Amino acid sequence: MKISHYFNTLALATLVSGHGYLTIPKSRTRLGSEAGIDTCPECSILEPVTAWPDLYAAKVGRSGPCGYNARVSVDYNKPGSAWGNAPVATYTAGDVITVQWCVDNNGDHGGMFTYRICQDQALVDKFLDPNYTPTIAEKEAAEACFEQGILSCKDVSGQSCDYSPDCQQGQACYRNDWFTCKGWGSGRCQAVDGAGLNSCYTSIAGGYTVTKKIKIPNYVSSHTLLSFKWNSFQTAQVYLHCADIAILPSGGTTTSRASTTFSTSSTTSLTACLGAETVTKTVTAPACPPSVAVTFKELVTTVTGQDIYVVGSIPQLGSWNAANAILLSASQYTSSNPLWFGTVNIPAGTSFTYKYIRKSGSTVTWESDPNRSYSVPSCASTATVSDTWR
Repeated sequence: MKISHYFNTLALATLVSGHGYLTIPKSRTRLGSEAGIDTCPECSILEPVTAWPDLYAAKVGRSGPCGYNARVSVDYNKPGSAWGNAPVATYTAGDVITVQWCVDNNGDHGGMFTYRICQDQALVDKFLDPNYTPTIAEKEAAEACFEQGILSCKDVSGQSCDYSPDCQQGQACYRNDWFTCKGWGSGRCQAVDGAGLNSCYTSIAGGYTVTKKIKIPNYVSSHTLLSFKWNSFQTAQVYLHCADIAILPSGGTTTSRASTTFSTSSTTSLTACLGAETVTKTVTAPACPPSVAVTFKELVTTVTGQDIYVVGSIPQLGSWNAANAILLSASQYTSSNPLWFGTVNIPAGTSFTYKYIRKSGSTVTWESDPNRSYSVPSCASTATVSDTWR
């Protein structure tokens, strides 16, 4: 990082007002604003922290994954009278949905942003209890879980997933699983949509919408959280917000929160709150899900320009064709924990063989023999395979 940028960042952190918040689906912050409780929804700020170029350097502290607005003393990690008590939107696993946030005209700091889902329901439940305030340790643990659940830009077919013009190759921010604003001299975040001023509400100087698409993971919960995180390029600030959502299985619905097994077939109904509207669905849930979300975790040291893939004997893993292998994510990669991971939906009960490969341009390097083997559980929603490069 250039020294001039460092000192400018420290100065602007205290001089620049404004900023942004999640609007679609309706975040807890937006609901607080609409209820008249939060007079500045764009002002939930984690500062001063290292926000750039390492997107994961900052500890969330009291902000947690859902944000804390010091201006109005509201902790959005705990349900309030106007937010957090029911889902505001219901999706189906595998859905591609539109998400949107609002950036203030006076606080467009550029940078990168992402959407995340933590699949540890027991941990998320601590943020759904109106009678409990999560501890700092629980907020940090939840943030770590959300970091593992990034909903990659690249999961949506045909979506443009660019690298930040303000990030150089070799820096931690040089990645395109996160979304990026336009460059500092090219319109920043408001140039993503190119919408007009006041296309969304902010209390300070009027807002601009920032719209993208994400894919809902193969995960089931009657009440969980979608977390939004924006790391500023200009200032030493991070913005965190949450929306309460429900996720139905692709073949039906269940009233229980996410579980790893489905033991009986039953007809059940789910009531979801969509803003002011209440919708009830009644469907028959299968005895066991037809597919399992298998997460592959591979520890392997790489350098800039190298990517890790998983390939195997079944169509879901490319049928041993390296050109069709599944790209893994390095979003949690560190020098001490060089983790690459990715989740693939595979039919329940399937047995297969597989390997990891390293790609660098047109060069493909295969792991050494023998092939690895795995059998998918016959009655589970998720499974994890952990390996080390050989």
